[in-house]
Amino acid sequence: MNRVCEVLGIEKPIIQGAMSWITNAEFVAAVSNAGGLGILGPNAGQKDITSDPNETAERMRREIQKTRELTDKPFAVTLIGSGNSTSVFTMKILDVVIEEKVPVVLINSYGFPGMLGIDKALLKPLKDNNIKMVVRSILPSVEDAKVVEEQGADVYVATGFDEGGTLPPRMIGSFNILPMIKDAINIPICLAGGIADVRTANAAFALGAEGLYVGTRFVCTDECPVAPHVKELIAKSSATDMEIFRVAPSYYRSLPTKLRDKLMENEHSLNRADVYEANKKLMGGTTGMRIGMMEGDLENGYVSVGNGVSLFDKIMPVKDVIDELLAGYNEGVLRLI
Repeated sequence: MNRVCEVLGIEKPIIQGAMSWITNAEFVAAVSNAGGLGILGPNAGQKDITSDPNETAERMRREIQKTRELTDKPFAVTLIGSGNSTSVFTMKILDVVIEEKVPVVLINSYGFPGMLGIDKALLKPLKDNNIKMVVRSILPSVEDAKVVEEQGADVYVATGFDEGGTLPPRMIGSFNILPMIKDAINIPICLAGGIADVRTANAAFALGAEGLYVGTRFVCTDECPVAPHVKELIAKSSATDMEIFRVAPSYYRSLPTKLRDKLMENEHSLNRADVYEANKKLMGGTTGMRIGMMEGDLENGYVSVGNGVSLFDKIMPVKDVIDELLAGYNEGVLRLI
């Protein structure tokens, strides 16, 4: 049996990206009901931000409970780790995850030098409660993957520079970083970045991935809470329509919006230190994603997707996307054997 499926209790080796604002209970349940692992992102189901850690946690509790009403299959909640200084927001959500008996967490870790692996503040409670850990580092590396494996994580996600959202500081493409990390660890590994059709899925499996971590392709599904006209924009776009710009901690890319144009002006006119700060203020963190992708405001928000956007042109149900991505999976495994 596929090890990702076995350890996570799912039917198909595909994990939906957390994608910050643009997940909710309905979307996550659709992925899990179709056999994959749906993940509630940090702001799942929300339309505004709160600065209260307790309210943040209770919002997540409500979304977990909604998801459970819609599926009896495994799903996950996102925890954002940061070396040895994980935020009080994350710790409050961890408490809710334990109380609600969520079976899996996605740990988005920072993975910078000196901050490798999972924060111990997260590690012990998760192990004590037998919660499965999928770990995705913002700076994936052999060193980080080895530490994560030693800490007892269940699945490691190797993220290539082809992804959407917050880009890794090192410009290593998905199909180069995967075998590099695969050769260094023994736990199951998934690939994130650029997986958007059956060809890229088969390529990932051929290079040693045991699962796929998919964001951009799932954005253009009926169940995803992205604004309909933004889905249409994404479906009609290609990687050549995007621009890349610097913002802390490294880079971002976006399809054309008025905000994107301002970010690019800063990229071309400011020095490195100043552009990080200026673009951070303009983007408002991931708030700009909510404005651009959920609210559909293409003047004041941004639309961040991965390079795999070139590989599809249809908006489909989640189940059909999963079936399409995995259409060659069994054939590919047999061919490799």
